[in-house]
Amino acid sequence: MTAVDPTPAAATTGAATYEIDPAHSRIHFSVRHLGISHVRGEFTGLSGTLTYDRADPSSAHVEVSVDPASFHSGQPQRDEHVKSADFLDVAQYPSITFSSTSVESDGDEGKVTGDLTLHGVTKEVTLEVEDISPEIKDFYGNVKFGITAKAKIVRSEFGLVYNAPLETGGFLIGDKVDLTFDVQFVKKS
Repeated sequence: MTAVDPTPAAATTGAATYEIDPAHSRIHFSVRHLGISHVRGEFTGLSGTLTYDRADPSSAHVEVSVDPASFHSGQPQRDEHVKSADFLDVAQYPSITFSSTSVESDGDEGKVTGDLTLHGVTKEVTLEVEDISPEIKDFYGNVKFGITAKAKIVRSEFGLVYNAPLETGGFLIGDKVDLTFDVQFVKKS
């Protein structure tokens, strides 16, 4: 196969349906550890759809499902602990979901508010969209674009309360979790 540079795709007119490209999509997390540094990692098992019209972004709707067993932080022992009943309890809660309820747009930025279900608890969460790329055709002729968004959640609000007090005060693991969504979408035929 001859390599071809990706080229801009013809602008999509009207609403189109896109699927998450799992090979090029991640949800990254960061949480404070020992009150002194951050542990980082990612979820790689993403699937879902987006209905999107660039001329009317506020009409967009996204459904995302995340496999919590796809969690990894680069440290296998920690990863197994996070997947255990102390945290994500992947045996009892085999899916994390997000379903949008409203979208506000300001060009390539905006807010997507929706229901996040994590560890059996559903809470409203707002994602701050930082960037929406233009559509391009990849090397195989697929029309794709990407979105980067960020959110903060409080893990105890989702029943993720495992922790240990430190002798110096504070706790082993922070309650606030920073999430970054780097998602690539491919247009359905």
